Amino acid sequence: MTRAHIPGILAMALIVLASNILVQFLFGNWLTWGAFTYPLAFLVTDLMNRLYGAGPARQVVFIGFIVGVFCSLVGTQIQGEFGPLVTFRIALASGVAFLTAQLLDVAIFNRMREGAWWRAPLASSLVGATVDTALFFTIAFSGTLVFLEPENDVSWAGDMLPMLGAGPVAPLWVSLAVADWMVKLALALIALVPFRLIVLRFRGNSVRT
Repeated sequence: MTRAHIPGILAMALIVLASNILVQFLFGNWLTWGAFTYPLAFLVTDLMNRLYGAGPARQVVFIGFIVGVFCSLVGTQIQGEFGPLVTFRIALASGVAFLTAQLLDVAIFNRMREGAWWRAPLASSLVGATVDTALFFTIAFSGTLVFLEPENDVSWAGDMLPMLGAGPVAPLWVSLAVADWMVKLALALIALVPFRLIVLRFRGNSVRT
């Protein structure tokens, strides 16, 4: 780890911290504000991978994971209207999803890094985001995994409702997952713009120095 990696480390830490705070606030019926900040973690990981390689990218991921664990520990000590802000299932789901998805992102990006500039960040972010959403919402809310924390009642997440208010009937947590996934996919596309600009700026500065 060098001084050049510090901006990526700080960016990842701030994104994870902000997402853990903003996830407490609703945006409409299906999302939280955290859904709009968390996907930026994939942008940071991909930039670190492109600029410095897979090793530094993994280091940034592990630092983000540590920050996330710290936030979860703090959240378990804060009582909200319905109990602790963070339960064991939420903490487990968040940690497993983040670490798995981000490391998968690093691996896919590294494998595709020699192709067209947009292929590696787009493919790695799309796959990572999909895995992240599937793991988090399944572990956190699926009725089949109630044994993970029997005392935590998440039956509300299993209420059968039209998906996103208009689609086929499905458990509420599936609608939450689909909405979250759609935001991640949209931001993965949008993030290609700052990814390209930052990489070109970095390379331009490297040439001048």
